[in-house]
Amino acid sequence: MAYEVIALDLDGTLTNSQKVITEPTRRGLIELQKSGKTVVLASGRPINGIVYLAEELELSRYGGYTLSFNGARITRCSDGAIIRNQTLPPEVIRPIWEYAKRIPGLDLISYTDTEIFSGIQDNEFNQVEARNCRIDITPVEDFPSALDCPVNKMIVSGEPALLQTVAGPLQEAYRGRLSIYFSEPFYLEVMPLNVDKAAALDFLLKTMGLTSENLICCGDSYNDISMIEYAGLGVAMANAQPVVKKSADFITASNDEDGVLRVIEKYMMQT
Repeated sequence: MAYEVIALDLDGTLTNSQKVITEPTRRGLIELQKSGKTVVLASGRPINGIVYLAEELELSRYGGYTLSFNGARITRCSDGAIIRNQTLPPEVIRPIWEYAKRIPGLDLISYTDTEIFSGIQDNEFNQVEARNCRIDITPVEDFPSALDCPVNKMIVSGEPALLQTVAGPLQEAYRGRLSIYFSEPFYLEVMPLNVDKAAALDFLLKTMGLTSENLICCGDSYNDISMIEYAGLGVAMANAQPVVKKSADFITASNDEDGVLRVIEKYMMQT
């Protein structure tokens, strides 16, 4: 069966260590779209942290999509229409904030379309997110009150060893109400129930009249595992976390060696 769609994680996958798309990969993805294939950018970032990369790849011209907030929001690039938007139950925000405040070393962040709010104590891990998204961190005193709009996700951030001690209790407390999982060792994502990249891609493919057999997914981190396992061809980068590699059908070159380009040349652009 032909691969018609490729879904790409951003950090550590589409972009190199300098957080840019190399020119060979950019040209390759544009040529792929010219041939009628669809490119989807799938990230934990908010839409403002994705849109500039979508513009570099001309997704609006060729009918691509973005999955922001790990798939909680799906945007059609041709007209900017949001075709799916899943948000957290408002009543969970304050209890999770109060729980995180009681544990020294944790912060809780969330997003509007233009800001990242830090609800406890800004830390070095939040600054990684701010740089990747090109959005400033705004400290707020009353985190739940500051989030006066629908919230797609929150992140509990902190030292990996500390997060390991809080992940289990949070997951148990909100079992059946939220999806809580790691995207990085220092980020614990708090998501609407059953929201991940695979679920978003399944929804999107159905609107296109396609199935997972038509899909290639490339990623490197924990929050990419669901889509890598879902895809007809799941690809891990050479720089991926070991557990991600175990879930993949194929391991390509690293993000610093145009690994994505090698995938599309091998599987989607055969003559």
